[in-house]
Amino acid sequence: MTFATMNVLLNKGDYTETYQRYGRKYPYPYGGYGGNFDKWIHTTQPRPYNSWGNGSAMRVSPVGWAFDTLEQTLEEAKNSAKVTHNHPEGIKGAQATASAIYLARHGKTKDEIEKYISVTFGYDLDRTIDVIRPTYDFDVSCQGSVPEAIIAFLESSDYESAIRLAVSIGGDSDTIACITGGIAEAFYGQVPDSIANKILEILPKEFVSLTEAFSLKYRKQCD
Repeated sequence: MTFATMNVLLNKGDYTETYQRYGRKYPYPYGGYGGNFDKWIHTTQPRPYNSWGNGSAMRVSPVGWAFDTLEQTLEEAKNSAKVTHNHPEGIKGAQATASAIYLARHGKTKDEIEKYISVTFGYDLDRTIDVIRPTYDFDVSCQGSVPEAIIAFLESSDYESAIRLAVSIGGDSDTIACITGGIAEAFYGQVPDSIANKILEILPKEFVSLTEAFSLKYRKQCD
């Protein structure tokens, strides 16, 4: 769905149509979709279903790169979420993630990012991963995983450590790491070659081409 979001931004597409098309083309194991989202993918009359799940935050990272202002970023994050995740928490999770990426790529410090997210979205970011980890359980909600993903980024020293901290929490690790990784990439400047090259080897060719096109258009504008 992250690649589907890239596609929408590159081609000025429709989120509903594109998410359904990608979801049908890349079912499990490409996408470990939740039950409600999987049903939505295959319905003939798709409507938002008031989800507060963390899928809206997982797929939103390209939005953080594509706009010139924070206001535009917040609005587009809402647009990407509301076709399915129109619950306030679902929208908030997407906006928090996208805005953190926007701020990170514009050179804001971790303290500045933490303050903005805490004040704007009311997330408790004063905890530590060591405190969270022992009692953390599988939680697919935005409110129960987006703050934890952001904390993993805030505690990190580089991109790889951010991913390791996110995975170490347990729970919905793949989604948490997606959220953490999107912010970490923007903050640290890139995904290390040793990681990126391996991933590019195993991605479908369509996704590799899409990543290259997106980076050419939006990453170079940010450099």
